[in-house]
Amino acid sequence: MDFIQLTGIRSYGYTGYLQEEQVLGQWFEVDLTLWLDLSHPGQSDNIEDTLDYRRAIEIVKHLVKTSKFALVEKLASTIAEAILKLDKVQQVQVRLSKPAAPIPDFEGKITLEITRSNLQSGELH
Repeated sequence: MDFIQLTGIRSYGYTGYLQEEQVLGQWFEVDLTLWLDLSHPGQSDNIEDTLDYRRAIEIVKHLVKTSKFALVEKLASTIAEAILKLDKVQQVQVRLSKPAAPIPDFEGKITLEITRSNLQSGELH
């Protein structure tokens, strides 16, 4: 199965378990892998035959900016659900990172990855 990857989508949001995360906010980074059939647009060279990935980027930025969840797992799941509603997307992988998580003496980033599908198991190749 074909896919499109969108990486490095950065947006400021207010999801987090700590109260200050929901008040002060923080940066989030999102990478998407979108599985869809690219054979027809590969022949037609017509944008109407493929996914206009600008829409996927808009959805991610909007959800990060406007959501106030306690858990990044909920934010990632909400992003996946919204992306799966886009025409032609059969499966999505959401990789969501908090590059500056408010954890004392921790300079790394927190990343989670989920995969959701509109298809029955076994239909993707």
